[in-house]
Amino acid sequence: MSNDATGMFIAETHTSAATWHYRVEKMILEGRTKYQTYQICDVPRFGKSLFLDYNIQTSLMDEYIFHECMSQPAMTLHPNPKKVLVCGGGEGATLREALKHNTVREATMVDIDEELVDMVKVHMPEWHRGAFEDPRTILLHTDARQWLVEHEGAEFDVILSDLPNPHEDGPAQFLFTKEYFQICARAMSDDGVFAMQAGSANENYPECMMSCVKTLESMGEFKHVAGYYGIVSTFFQPWGFVLASKTYDPLALAAEEIASRFEARQVVNRYYTPRYHRSVFTLPEYLLECYRRSARVLTDSEPFAWTA
Repeated sequence: MSNDATGMFIAETHTSAATWHYRVEKMILEGRTKYQTYQICDVPRFGKSLFLDYNIQTSLMDEYIFHECMSQPAMTLHPNPKKVLVCGGGEGATLREALKHNTVREATMVDIDEELVDMVKVHMPEWHRGAFEDPRTILLHTDARQWLVEHEGAEFDVILSDLPNPHEDGPAQFLFTKEYFQICARAMSDDGVFAMQAGSANENYPECMMSCVKTLESMGEFKHVAGYYGIVSTFFQPWGFVLASKTYDPLALAAEEIASRFEARQVVNRYYTPRYHRSVFTLPEYLLECYRRSARVLTDSEPFAWTA
């Protein structure tokens, strides 16, 4: 963080060629948990924003785009999602989006950083909107991967993996591997649907997303795998996600059926809508070229290392 004549900024390294600076209009709260530093501040045009380890995570301007993409395609694809698991998702907004569906009877959220979650409960209510107090919510603070190992056969209809990017030398590397995805599959129902945030979907950093696609495709557990993306202005780039389904094909889901499910479940979205469903799953050619050229199967022994 730097102070100069133009005010206070938080600088985020995008690549070796570019650093993005976010101007801080007002620092609301800052500190450090056991796992990471955090700042909540007002950024012009973006509004209230959360930074973790000086990397922007979310802003009030368009958090709905990220969190609808994180949750809604998987939740909508399943014809009757009753039991849902959110891995990570500290702000509570992924949980919020899952709970929009009135079919849900139980939503478990597992996020390792209890201090951060306690902080956002108080200071970021615009994100969770009471999701933590919903009687269907079970909130746990432990390692998501190990918790899943201990809950094989839990029969989750939907698992939403909203976990940190696999930065070099960080433990999140092992939340983007074939072994992790297999652990998730064993905790899912026979017609379960899995979705994950998969990092950048721009031309600078497409490898993580497309390697996740290739890794999930390499497994026998999932019949259908599809990459998709949302335009997240807060990140200054399109952001990638991957959906993997044991039974249902997301590309076969018609707009009319999505509209019908939304009406029955009382779901109202601003970004992921029946009309726009096919658009989020239509990938640009450079992502498909990356898949052919440089994507690889990620394993615990050879994970993805995100470098700036």
